[in-house]
Amino acid sequence: MKVLWTLSVVTAATAVGAHYGWVGHGVVGALALGFVGLVAGYFLSRPSMIMQLLT
Repeated sequence: MKVLWTLSVVTAATAVGAHYGWVGHGVVGALALGFVGLVAGYFLSRPSMIMQLLT
């Protein structure tokens, strides 16, 4: 279940970053913001990290 949760959050964050980068900056922006989304998705996939950011 943890693997499924992590994959879904990382995939969603990467897709959002890549889409935003593509719309705003083209291919290079899609690659750059997709990578940022990948890293952010990894950190946000852990519930403890989300709680630390909220408090």
